[in-house]
Amino acid sequence: MAETMTETMTMAKALNEGLRAAMGLDSKVLLMGEDIGPLGGVFRVTEGLQAEFGDKRVLDTPLAESGIVGTAIGLAMNGFRPVCEIQFDGFIFPGFDQITSQLAKMTARHAGVLSMPVVIRVPYGGHIGAVEHHQESPEAYFAHSAGLRLLSPATPHDAYWMIQEAVASNDPVMFFEPKSRYWQKGEVDRESSGMPTHASRVVREGTEVTLVGHGAIVSMLLQVAELAAEEGTSVEVVDLRSLSPIDYEPIVASAQKTGRVVVVQEAPGNVSVGSEVAATVSERAFYSLEAPVLRVSGYDTPFPPAKLESVYLPSVDRILDAVDRALAY
Repeated sequence: MAETMTETMTMAKALNEGLRAAMGLDSKVLLMGEDIGPLGGVFRVTEGLQAEFGDKRVLDTPLAESGIVGTAIGLAMNGFRPVCEIQFDGFIFPGFDQITSQLAKMTARHAGVLSMPVVIRVPYGGHIGAVEHHQESPEAYFAHSAGLRLLSPATPHDAYWMIQEAVASNDPVMFFEPKSRYWQKGEVDRESSGMPTHASRVVREGTEVTLVGHGAIVSMLLQVAELAAEEGTSVEVVDLRSLSPIDYEPIVASAQKTGRVVVVQEAPGNVSVGSEVAATVSERAFYSLEAPVLRVSGYDTPFPPAKLESVYLPSVDRILDAVDRALAY
């Protein structure tokens, strides 16, 4: 019997191995970011890569996100495949103009002749007890910007494969990494990803309520499903995986099966990815729904001090309450 290539590793290690594989395959792949060289990044995702590939392929940059993204755009125009690390989610906004005004539009501006193979890695989300600008979920800004692809892995296996697929893409990819899950271990199959890049996936089968989420929230949805099962409720869980484009077929099929849907995210609920999912499910599965599509999210306020994050962020109890409300209709 042939040996399998399955290993247990943390998400941070899976990303590190995925970047190593991508760099080994293509000498045009460069890594750029603040403290990503000898330090290996604040979360050690790039640890050891500068020692292996040299400081001309793993570049420590100044603290200037606009400069990082602008330089990456120039590199991509000259045949390179830069991968930028934004140290924390809330630090991305100095680079927002370069991302949305230039990176997202460059290919369309050149009628498809010029590709922009740029990956921007964004450690996002809360649950790490950090200060302001270190626990935000800004994905909706970029999902709204036509010309960008958005990915967000929930498992080490997906992290390993999706970062490689992002690097191989000729379109710009925003890669939202759930930093609270960097140390969560899981199985990684090095032989096959098993899924198309932008496909959403049913990660737990159920019959009464569908829970939909991405990235950091998926493991919490699985916790909720376990607790609900103890109370006799069968919950299905769908991992979005891709936020732009969104693969709606598994979501709509699940909604048609269960008749009840709860969409969960860490980001504020107003004008969000969750809002879009809720609206689309309502449109496409209207006659199958037994209850309104409900949302559980962060509140529509700036992210609070760390001591209040457990109040602000979705919790198992808040999600279970939404499940109960959906079942009560």
